[in-house]
Amino acid sequence: MKDTLEVALRKSMVSRAIFNVDESGSYYIANPYRNQPVASIAAIAGSYAVSPWTTTADTLTVTEQVTYGEHIYEYEESLTRVALWASSVDELSYAVAVRADAYVLNEVLANAGSSFNTPTGGFTTAANWTKILATLISKVAGYSSAFSQLFLVVENSDLVGILESQMASGFTFADSALRNGLVSTQGNVEIYVVRDSTFVDATTTTASGTKTWTNSGKRLGGVKNVATYACPGGVHVDEKKVTLKTGRELSVWMNIGAKLWATKVNLLVAITIA
Repeated sequence: MKDTLEVALRKSMVSRAIFNVDESGSYYIANPYRNQPVASIAAIAGSYAVSPWTTTADTLTVTEQVTYGEHIYEYEESLTRVALWASSVDELSYAVAVRADAYVLNEVLANAGSSFNTPTGGFTTAANWTKILATLISKVAGYSSAFSQLFLVVENSDLVGILESQMASGFTFADSALRNGLVSTQGNVEIYVVRDSTFVDATTTTASGTKTWTNSGKRLGGVKNVATYACPGGVHVDEKKVTLKTGRELSVWMNIGAKLWATKVNLLVAITIA
């Protein structure tokens, strides 16, 4: 069952595709960084100035836990024609994946160092789509090739304008959109879709754990693999008998944390819908 859940999580979670994933046993990940060197230019003199070296600590501490538990009575499983246990695994996978994914995406978005507002109408206005893409690319362009792959995460209702724009684009690209519902990549930006209300305002709720976010009406874009999603040991599963109850109790949990490292904050962009 653990293997089944792990496979489901890998397929379901957007954050696994766009961030570095750390599944080691580490609850504390250190990533110290040095001060940014700035070279100077002057007339040839054969001398130079010496700058002090300083180091700043930057850490990711895993503090949150996604949990779910349920009990399937023996008579419910044996007297039904539906494979309750198998369907339960599918439902658990989805519930855990959606909750963990939303947490990681919101936590990273809340710390993004760059930002811009969309034109009025946001993503649902087709005429805005290429302008939004171009602005996103301009925010993070000019870095080394190591940071060349870009992404954008939108909610499903945003697709109205995106698809209209893609299907109205020239020839081959539009044909692909019309035939296959093209959404995946445009302008070297990989496009990922999550359900509406994934990006939310929350203050220490069952959605945000100990965190506070003001992400409603925002979307996340930028460079892939500059933030870290930590999940020590992956998904954990416990199946057990319960005294005075037939059947089995199933509990699933994941310890999770997310961090946008200080040296990379400007490579991720908070996009506010106008």
